[in-house]
Amino acid sequence: MPMSPFLADLRSRVGNALLMLPAATGCVFDDEGRLLVARHAGEKGLWAPPGGGIDPDERPEHTVVRELHEELGVDIEVRGLIGVFGGPKFRTTYPNGHQVAYVNAVYGCALAGGVLTPDGEEITDARFATEEELAGLPMPAWSPRVLPQAFAWWRERWSA
Repeated sequence: MPMSPFLADLRSRVGNALLMLPAATGCVFDDEGRLLVARHAGEKGLWAPPGGGIDPDERPEHTVVRELHEELGVDIEVRGLIGVFGGPKFRTTYPNGHQVAYVNAVYGCALAGGVLTPDGEEITDARFATEEELAGLPMPAWSPRVLPQAFAWWRERWSA
């Protein structure tokens, strides 16, 4: 679902004005320590770990589980909070003119089931990548701030 009913109602009231919104991202690692990244359809084809906006009364870790199931058809296990991030690198203007500044709760996760299948609407492709391979992918401005911490978090807690 591209926009929740809550956000659609809010946008009908404020138009394209800047909104600060809570979001959650799932850094899903496989057994080899590679990170799941998804190619986002509406964001200039950028690759990033999947996630989305937190709905009213929804726990951030539930947002991650819901978003990955909706967008990629997989079930995940949330293993812990990597960090909460915000600032100028988390600000974006969408093609429709909507301005958003995100405060993003980033979780470390592992696959628990399902078949990796991009929904074709929000996500056009998905793959697991090493930290080195990510350097060759177009990614959002916030990636250099978050992804090194995500890989360090995973290695410290879960690598063999």
